[in-house]
Amino acid sequence: MDDTTSSPQRGTEAPRVPWRLRLFGRLLESWIRIKPDPADPKSLLLPGVPVIYVTERYGLSDALILEQACREAGLPSALIPPPNLSTRRKRSYFATSMRNSLFWNPARRRPPTQPLAELVAQLELLPDADVQLVPVSIFVGRAPNRQSGWFSVLFSENWVVVGRFRRVLGLVLNGRDTHVQFSTPVSLRSVLVQERDQPRERTVRKISRVLRAHFHRIRAAVIGPDLSHRRTVVDAVVNAESVQEFVTTTASKENLTRELAMRRAHDYAVEIAADYSHTVVRSLSFMLSTFWNKLYDGVTMNHFDQVRAVAPGHVVIYVPCHRSHIDYLLVSWLLYTNGIVPPHIAAGVNLNLPVVGPILRRGGAFFLRRSFKANALYSAVFNEYVSQLYTRGVSMEYFIEGGRSRTGRLLQPKAGMLAMTLRAFLRESRRRPVVFQPVYIGYEKLMEGNSYIGELSGQAKKKESLLGLLRSVKKLRERYGRVAVNFGEPVFLDDLLQREAPDWRASAHEEKPEWFGRSVDALAESIQISINRAADVNPINLLAVALLATPKHAMAETDLITQLDLYKSLLAELPYGERMTLTPMTPQQIIAYGEQMQWIRRIRHPLGDVLTSEGKQAVLLSYFRNNVLHLFATSAWIACCFINNRRMARASLLRLSKLIYPFIQSELFLPWDEGGFLERIQATVDFFMRRGVLMPDADGRVLNRGAGQGDAAFQLRTLAHSLLQAFERYYITIAVLVKHGPHTISSAELEKLCTLTAQRLTLLHELNAPEFFDNALFKGFIQQLRERRVIWTDDAGKLDFDAALNIVAKDAKVILSREIRHGILKLAPEPKAAAMGPGTPAAPADSDKAA
Repeated sequence: MDDTTSSPQRGTEAPRVPWRLRLFGRLLESWIRIKPDPADPKSLLLPGVPVIYVTERYGLSDALILEQACREAGLPSALIPPPNLSTRRKRSYFATSMRNSLFWNPARRRPPTQPLAELVAQLELLPDADVQLVPVSIFVGRAPNRQSGWFSVLFSENWVVVGRFRRVLGLVLNGRDTHVQFSTPVSLRSVLVQERDQPRERTVRKISRVLRAHFHRIRAAVIGPDLSHRRTVVDAVVNAESVQEFVTTTASKENLTRELAMRRAHDYAVEIAADYSHTVVRSLSFMLSTFWNKLYDGVTMNHFDQVRAVAPGHVVIYVPCHRSHIDYLLVSWLLYTNGIVPPHIAAGVNLNLPVVGPILRRGGAFFLRRSFKANALYSAVFNEYVSQLYTRGVSMEYFIEGGRSRTGRLLQPKAGMLAMTLRAFLRESRRRPVVFQPVYIGYEKLMEGNSYIGELSGQAKKKESLLGLLRSVKKLRERYGRVAVNFGEPVFLDDLLQREAPDWRASAHEEKPEWFGRSVDALAESIQISINRAADVNPINLLAVALLATPKHAMAETDLITQLDLYKSLLAELPYGERMTLTPMTPQQIIAYGEQMQWIRRIRHPLGDVLTSEGKQAVLLSYFRNNVLHLFATSAWIACCFINNRRMARASLLRLSKLIYPFIQSELFLPWDEGGFLERIQATVDFFMRRGVLMPDADGRVLNRGAGQGDAAFQLRTLAHSLLQAFERYYITIAVLVKHGPHTISSAELEKLCTLTAQRLTLLHELNAPEFFDNALFKGFIQQLRERRVIWTDDAGKLDFDAALNIVAKDAKVILSREIRHGILKLAPEPKAAAMGPGTPAAPADSDKAA
């Protein structure tokens, strides 16, 4: 190891690293591989200010690792005294912990604050001098790689203060995975200026305390919080005042002894609680590294640096979209291998299988029942467990959709876990800052694809079992392409509460403040919008949007290339969000990749090849189309307006856009308000005019499309199809409701009739889109009609409406063809004669006159 020197004073010999440390350093350097964070620590330093490094613990290995990291980064040496400071220190670093000598001598034991006190005293004598303190965290054995051995996980970094022998083993087994994190320097002079009126001893203690807290936060972010034994957490939950009240109530209500009620509460807590093990987490990480390499062609992660910057000092709640059981493992593995502790994950109790459940529990999973509204004691225990995790600063992960999406769309959120987190936040007097981190996960193929289709088609959901898990192993032989994990814009809880209820702190102590429900709903919507804004557009998404828009899911290669180019240009010129990512493949490469993944098939023909997706593959592709449906909402809506119209005034387009936006916004979690949506419409129209898809008249007030047989009309028809089925569902709802009349059916009955009508329409027209008759989509549209006061519930619980509903039906004629409207009206179920009362409005008119 070369000598590291600092700028010597004139006439003096440059200080040198002692030969013993140089020798040990050479031996260690041959084995240690350092991963610095940030990649260029030198950029953090204050220019011209002497550097003193601060570490968490003393130790020869830590000193040598710090010296190697400084040399590799071009930083001043840590093993020689700082320049221009005449202190007794022989090194340029100190630790915040007590030094442990090999031969214990009470006379030589100095308090950990002494080096800091000496520096403060020196600066008091030199008013113009300064020192920058650079906190440095060192972790040996942080991230496994493919060369890691199983034995090495036992000696990875954790919270335990280990002895010299264990440290040596850790260096031997994990030294090539050494993580050194340099933090932002602190000017000691600036701190002394701020504390100039305080005694020196108090200032030294305060700086030392802040440094220790900093190292604790960094360690918690990198390897996880210092969790007590699971039994301690369970006892804290059961003995909490809120749980004790329900224990007493349950004992009285069910005529139980208090001991039996306490035992039941304890059993609930044991059933719920995770049993986090650093060793198991590291072992799983090692195993999953091999698993991902065999299952996928690669895992891409975007916008992670922002997560790393936010995590220290916050309780992070990861809220991914939920599309596969793989989601649980993938997010935790990515966080762990990139230097952030994996969160505790709320998992359905159906995953608490023999063998698998205990492993998941030790990996951080805590289990919850699907519904526990009827069990007040269980609800109290679960709420208290979430509060305990928050109080201890444990990051969490849960899926606010409530279950995996079977359609590929984001589901309407179930806000139970959000409400529990908000309650935990409000009840603490010293509130830890909370940030919700949305995560978009994009696949190119799903292991559960076939089962999703079956469930949407009416088959019963198969219960998870160990035998079913073993049977699924054969699916590992298939190819699943690449996976993208995009971290969206974080949602800070403090900021959201300030927007929704500026005076929330005044009523935070109340059981349920009036703004509570509103804030939870706003939080859920913000998370879903942020997930959608971070979408990844992969080749399979684009192929699905294009091919599924044609009657036989087939397209000439030249037309497909043109359509793919239109989609890519649209998303590139008008990006949906700053964190959206788009495949760099060209249209030709996208087609070749789709063939390679066996999503599409090429049919050779002398006049030009045709690309097609057939049978079950076409149905499965609808899932990946729905992943990105929201990205094309604006352009598809404009295209829909020109399916049956050659010309349309801009004013008419904007009027219809204002009318339809609340419904598609609710269904697709679009990010704009009404004004923002209209601006987006104008920008998209301008894009279409630049591409020659739409043409303005002389004064620009009327828009025209080309002839029905032209390329421009074909591109619009293809683009419109992605949103057309939504309007067909809307029309089904209105047709069924008007056909039955007011005061005849309830919301639940309307949902059922709409679902049956859509199923029948699918059978008759061979629509390969199982999500077309998804009950949740009808439920969401009916809810929007009620919120907009288009329909309402009477005293008997039946739906009422007036003639204004016919106006909505009339506007549908602009979008839907006469054939589709007539087909829906014919298929809509007839009401019972007895239910039809006087004054029932007529069914929607089927005239083709434009609105």
